[in-house]
Amino acid sequence: MSLIPSFFGNRRNNVFDPFSLDIWDPFEGFPFSSTVANAPSSARETSAFANARIDWKETPESHVFKADLPGLKKEEVKVEVEEGGVLQISGERSKEQEEKNDKWHRVERSSGKFLRRFRLPENAKTDQVKASMENGVLTVTVPKEEVKKHEVKSIEISG
Repeated sequence: MSLIPSFFGNRRNNVFDPFSLDIWDPFEGFPFSSTVANAPSSARETSAFANARIDWKETPESHVFKADLPGLKKEEVKVEVEEGGVLQISGERSKEQEEKNDKWHRVERSSGKFLRRFRLPENAKTDQVKASMENGVLTVTVPKEEVKKHEVKSIEISG
């Protein structure tokens, strides 16, 4: 069950997630004032790609991030780990060149830059991050340190 009502958009992440650096916009998806409505179509199209959606799941061995980036090559995507354990995923999809004689009937594919940042937990092995891209899906795997189980030691009671 979602903590955020569906009229705020179909967001799957938790607003209260302490590791996310995303800023929740309560007006996302709502029609805005006339200034945005009158913005050039290229500005609206760029903003659509700027919010690349990324899934983050935790397994017993690692943290796994998956991003759908259709049409992008691995050379157009950058994965970095900053000091302080911040994972940064960024990239850019270039706008298609327009020819003088072309007549566009519809432009729905978005273009532009995107940048997402995630604060990794303390148990993340930031020096062993791996990334792969297959069929337009970027997968970033961050291994976790083994959690040492506390040993229980019985104490003999004297007397």
